[in-house]
Amino acid sequence: MRVLPSNMMMNDFQRWCARTGVVVGLALVGAAATGCEASGGLGDEMGEAGALTQAARVLPAAADIESAEIGREVSVPRHLQNGEEFAVSLGDLLAHGALLFDAKWTVQEGAGRPFTNGVGGALADPSSPLVFPRNFNRISAPDANACSGCHNLPVLGGGGDIVANVFVLGQRFDHVTFDHADMTILRGAYDERGEPVTLDTVANNRATLSMNGSGYIELLAREMSVDLQAIRDALAPGQSAALRSKGVDFGTLVRNPDGTWDTGAVEGLPAPSLRSAGAGAPPSLIIRPFHQAGAVVSLREFSNNAYNHHHGMQPSERFGVGVDADGDGFVNELTRADITAVSVWQATMAVPGRVIPNDPAIEDAVLVGEEVFATIGCTECHMPALPLEVPVFTEPNPFNPPGNLQPGDAPTFAVELDDRDLPKPRLEAERDGVVWVPAFTDLKLHDITSGPDDPNREPLDQNQPAGSAAFFAGNSHFLTRKLWGVANEPPFFHHGKFTTLREAVLAHAGEAAASTQAFVALSDYDQGAVIEFLKTLQILPAGSKNLVVDENGKKKHWPPRGNR
Repeated sequence: MRVLPSNMMMNDFQRWCARTGVVVGLALVGAAATGCEASGGLGDEMGEAGALTQAARVLPAAADIESAEIGREVSVPRHLQNGEEFAVSLGDLLAHGALLFDAKWTVQEGAGRPFTNGVGGALADPSSPLVFPRNFNRISAPDANACSGCHNLPVLGGGGDIVANVFVLGQRFDHVTFDHADMTILRGAYDERGEPVTLDTVANNRATLSMNGSGYIELLAREMSVDLQAIRDALAPGQSAALRSKGVDFGTLVRNPDGTWDTGAVEGLPAPSLRSAGAGAPPSLIIRPFHQAGAVVSLREFSNNAYNHHHGMQPSERFGVGVDADGDGFVNELTRADITAVSVWQATMAVPGRVIPNDPAIEDAVLVGEEVFATIGCTECHMPALPLEVPVFTEPNPFNPPGNLQPGDAPTFAVELDDRDLPKPRLEAERDGVVWVPAFTDLKLHDITSGPDDPNREPLDQNQPAGSAAFFAGNSHFLTRKLWGVANEPPFFHHGKFTTLREAVLAHAGEAAASTQAFVALSDYDQGAVIEFLKTLQILPAGSKNLVVDENGKKKHWPPRGNR
């Protein structure tokens, strides 16, 4: 199956449905999306909750008002049924994805998870379900009505203020209370070791990042994973090889004479990508480009995790078709087609660009700052751009972990990221077809802390099994921050506790210590110039057509002709 052209109009869509025997049913989904209902089974996932959503029609015809469910309070009156993601136009699919991202979920459509925790397991104490007044919890969640409750600055799908920080790994608790009289493990106050938790040890306090440009990032990670696996697969017992992709060095992989694998010299990959169960089960070497500790493979995995964790909306591909895992009386709360829609919507968001004021003094400083940024070594990790060979985003990701849609489970959905109908600005391919993605990252993990007592360390290691000694050893390795869009996504750093870019620069230690020392040694002007350069890296206003604009949103030629 293929994605229908994004310019397919209503009459075209109706003719397609007529040719294929599909009955057309109209529903407003975001910007007046269209839906198909097959007489033969596109709706097999919808269950009781789905039947209600099918029955509800936005703006029903006069003849239908009598049968409408007056007083019903839901954010998504109609969900996409499996197969419809291939039938509706691209524009309508994206409208539905935006609706799902901005939906303020209610208990009348499955919001909340009375009997499951934020990682999808059973509660530690099922006798105390997560119903009012325990239905929301800022640390262990559910903690938001909508994705947009956190991802909203400066646009829908963007970053968030510190009030929107997420307490990563707090969701393994039922309902965090810090009541140390309650000694039930993981109920509210004691961790897996039986130790009482505090606000500083219960979870990793993380800033909310923007999803702008995330489709390009996921594709880069896929291509790099393929490169690393090809190097791995060419290794014979007794050999070793450098792991390198797109100019990024990931160290050396060794295959022992007995065929087993030694990843001790591999750099920048998370623990799950390095695990091996013997000669016949090599390390995956998968690049995981999402979460600030590099823990999530794809936008789809990110979405499936988040809907359950933050909202108690359980996708059927994760929890099972017709299964009410959380005991709230609803099944199939989000369909496979829904998750495709919201994943593709995130993947096709506009890319960040640059805002450079028409002020000669600032222009000069930006030019100097960008050069100095490279001179002092910042671009060794914050690589200005990485080459993407094939800018076609497909669902599902071939590296999705279990619990997420797998290749072969459904037809492949594909969209070209340079489609002119997608939100602007877009990245354009060079003559050789390569798209350079100016995200200022190497998609690699680095230790940027000064040691065990550095307050920038995290108390828990997200990439280790929960409850293990390695889990409680903490984390100092972070994915190189994608700097595109950073300037208008304050506050800064992985914890969001710095209000200025300068603070974030000065906090770099460990592998970045030499660059930080070089920054400190700069003249006041050169330090300021680096900051002025970073200030240009912004998420642009909705509708911006150009990647570089001035303070008025007008196209700006950069660098200036003649490069003063």
